[in-house]
Amino acid sequence: MELFEEEDTMSKNTDLSKANKNKNDEFYTSLTDIEKELKYYKEYFKGKVVFCNCDDPFESNFFKYFAMNFNFLELKKLICTCYSDSPISGEQLSLFDLNYEIKTKTGKNAYKIIITEVTDENGDGAIDMIDVETLIKNKNNTLTLLKGDGDFRSDECINLLKQSDIVVTNPPFSLFREFIAQLEEYHKDYLIIGNVNAISYKEFFPLLKDNKVWMGASIHSGDREFRVPNSYPLEASGCRIDENGIKYIRVKGVRWFTNLDYKQRHEKLVLYKKYCPEEYPKYDNYEAINVDKTTDIPCDYSGIMGVPITFFDKYNPEQFKIMGMTSGRYEFEAQPTKRYINPIQHNPNGTTTNGSKANTRATILNNNPKGVYYTADNADGKMEILYARILVQNNEV
Repeated sequence: MELFEEEDTMSKNTDLSKANKNKNDEFYTSLTDIEKELKYYKEYFKGKVVFCNCDDPFESNFFKYFAMNFNFLELKKLICTCYSDSPISGEQLSLFDLNYEIKTKTGKNAYKIIITEVTDENGDGAIDMIDVETLIKNKNNTLTLLKGDGDFRSDECINLLKQSDIVVTNPPFSLFREFIAQLEEYHKDYLIIGNVNAISYKEFFPLLKDNKVWMGASIHSGDREFRVPNSYPLEASGCRIDENGIKYIRVKGVRWFTNLDYKQRHEKLVLYKKYCPEEYPKYDNYEAINVDKTTDIPCDYSGIMGVPITFFDKYNPEQFKIMGMTSGRYEFEAQPTKRYINPIQHNPNGTTTNGSKANTRATILNNNPKGVYYTADNADGKMEILYARILVQNNEV
């Protein structure tokens, strides 16, 4: 998904911010986006059990992808579960004819489907949606109601997780921290979708820093379109309603995260710029220089550099070492060289407010600021603060 590196993704990503605040963050991934990413990982799926644990088997494109590609990927088993409180569950025509149902508190069902065999029912030499629709008629496959609500944190779903090898899904963004923690606790391989600002989560950043998790392989530029529930308000540009009345929104700042390796992430980032102090100012509170764009990293600088969080799109672990993040907090392993005393925020309209934010980010001295700036008793002039920077060092200089 395209995201210019100089952008502050947290402030500009209003759709995701509103969704997280209101817990209305069920965004449904397109089959095209799934296909673009999954093509890099075929070697990992042979003989494996795949679990899609945030995916209504009647609605999810993750389920459709793995069902149609079950034989191509040589899967052992596919498991999908859904959440009964999902606002989208049951909105489309069911793939299967159920002769039973059970009511939950919302009047919807939580299902589990387990696929162990996919056959070419129409004999056309390919597995398509016509074949998928007949899956449940195969005695080797099962579709049953869950006892609970299908929440990925439930004992029922955790037991299914224990049986699986790889988790592939789009978890609710508001529960990303809990979702990742669960995957790590049970030592699962995974390929999931999340907000790029998850990089700055204290629970998630160490995994990236220690090269245990990385960005997915498919193109990072642009934005992605997601289907949303009928109740979702379409307030931002890029929203649409198709001919069937289904709502879609386009969202910036979305990434795939995975612990499945692929060769493209080991390609070197080509660097062409030379270091000069005028172009790369030093931070006032960190022992590092500032680099506004990943493509502007100087090829001849051996010290520590602060780069945008979208640096992870191009991160090659052999080429660079991650040192920490400029959060002002200890858990990010990058300690500021000073804490500002009596910091004050100066606003463009002449008013002033508490400037404690200066102690949560890297700052640059700038006596000719264009907007908001900061002062402090122990600062040698006016300061600007920057959105979180990843501190890196070039291993090849």
